[in-house]
Amino acid sequence: MISFLDLKKINEPYETAFQEKLKAVLANGWYVLGNEVKEFESSFAKYCGAKYCIGTGNGLDALVLIFKGYIQLGKLQKGDEVIVPANTYIASILAVLQADLIPVLVEPKLETYNINPDLISQKITSKTKAILVVHLYGQLAEMAAINEIAVANNLLVVEDAAQAHGAILEVESQKSKAESLVTHKIIPKTQAYSFYPGKNLGALGDAGAVTTNDSELAKVIESLRNYGSETKYYNDYIGVNSRLDELQAAFLNVKLPHLDIENERRRTIAKRYLSEIKNDKIIVPNWDLSNNHVFHLFVIRTQSRLALQDYLHQNGIQTVIHYPIPPHNQKALSFLNHLSFPITQKIHDEVLSLPISPVLTMDEVSFIIEILNKY
Repeated sequence: MISFLDLKKINEPYETAFQEKLKAVLANGWYVLGNEVKEFESSFAKYCGAKYCIGTGNGLDALVLIFKGYIQLGKLQKGDEVIVPANTYIASILAVLQADLIPVLVEPKLETYNINPDLISQKITSKTKAILVVHLYGQLAEMAAINEIAVANNLLVVEDAAQAHGAILEVESQKSKAESLVTHKIIPKTQAYSFYPGKNLGALGDAGAVTTNDSELAKVIESLRNYGSETKYYNDYIGVNSRLDELQAAFLNVKLPHLDIENERRRTIAKRYLSEIKNDKIIVPNWDLSNNHVFHLFVIRTQSRLALQDYLHQNGIQTVIHYPIPPHNQKALSFLNHLSFPITQKIHDEVLSLPISPVLTMDEVSFIIEILNKY
């Protein structure tokens, strides 16, 4: 069976370095917000082209803390509306709700699965104060158009980059990893990342981070993640306990230098899928071959998804559905159940994720393509 994602195999090359890091952390005796966290925050900020990185317990907390940070700074107020993609993982919407903000869902483009900038303006009201952009499956959303809308309407832009580690947006010969277009009016570049084990940059447990160029926001989030305290036993905010674990930071320090190489391997596999899958029952992703996609997932569409998934399983190929139920149909979000998002629904009814990872062999890729073309 070709696994959808073999995490053991992905992490095997790093096992010796992981053991050394574990020994170093044990020897140091500092297990919370120590040198490994500081090193990772510095390295990841530099990698992303950001001024600041604040490690958090997970990606959801990273998003929540961004919104709560803006509330503390008076740039948002509880009850403000936030534009959110209708086609996303539920965590994006949960983050808005957990910050006591109101999500306003917008349909995606069928070609890219990301939020459709042309539809955002229709949903903006006097209560709209921010746009939460999700770089779904590893492909950057259309940030130039989105930032134009944000500037015109004086909106904050927050990016859920949990699936887009290392994706590059090329602007005026400048390259920036998974970050917003910089205009002459300067929109602070603020992203939330998840380092869940299955991500392109994955820890060995839950972990997350915020990257930003906003010094005030960085300072507030750094405090909020640690009980709202900047100085021990002095609490300025009603904070939470969401600190990047020292050991997970140590593991991420081992893996970060290899991320670009592993992303390029994903793109190589994606190019083969795109050029060699020849089956009119299967729709492959839309990609311009630039570095704006890191293929966290390679997602195809078909009208007979369960039949195709069963066929692939019978032929020894494991696949996953990302995601079977759209957020607006989830029981947890019952207040959205009455809404209709036909494009989002179509995507959730048809998508199927094929194996793609740095350890997938070219022989396995050839076999997957062969089986798909015979379907």
